[in-house]
Amino acid sequence: MINTTKIRFSIVLAAAMALVGAAYTLNLPVGQPLQAQEMKQGDTVPDVKDLHAEGVLKDIAVGKADAPVTVIEYSSLTCPHCASFHKNVLPELKSKYIDTGVVRYIVREFPLDNLAVAGFMLARCKSDKYNEIVEDLYKHQEAWAFVKNPLEKLKERAKKAGYTDESFNACLRDQALLDKIVQVREKASSVFKVPSTPTIFVNGKLLRGASHLRQIEELMGDKAK
Repeated sequence: MINTTKIRFSIVLAAAMALVGAAYTLNLPVGQPLQAQEMKQGDTVPDVKDLHAEGVLKDIAVGKADAPVTVIEYSSLTCPHCASFHKNVLPELKSKYIDTGVVRYIVREFPLDNLAVAGFMLARCKSDKYNEIVEDLYKHQEAWAFVKNPLEKLKERAKKAGYTDESFNACLRDQALLDKIVQVREKASSVFKVPSTPTIFVNGKLLRGASHLRQIEELMGDKAK
């Protein structure tokens, strides 16, 4: 699990913006170390209704809208633990609970660095393929996030989702979208006390990290099979 208080944010996206001609840079807020102590594993957020409500960005949910369990994951595309969750836990959660109507699942942006922001921006710019792009970036994380020229490798992945050079550059110039992603992250940190990724809420109950489905099932209570 990656703690945001230990992250030294890179200038990758700033360099990317220079390449595509954008006129802004990104300064992400660091996490607040005391917040991790305010909520313990299994604690419920004070306002579950606010947690479940959409914020400045539309939630792109998977599963039935009236499912009895809502699972919200705050995630970063450059977080290896998040990639592990998406590769090893989410498929089982999907087949066992999402596809059967028990769970409604939502991933929300909590980027740990500027490259993760770029990935989320590309997913948001093609909202009809949002989850498809997110899952592809997690599946191939080592091939684009931890290489010498990550922006070019990110562009290669984006082109598989239908991007051209022009649409790729245009997406990364979208200041309004960038601002909204940062707002999602800031609210998660300040209101819901998210200190690290992945942070998961199961009907409002906190789960920091999730290496096994049973950890989610424990918080689902009698809704788990």
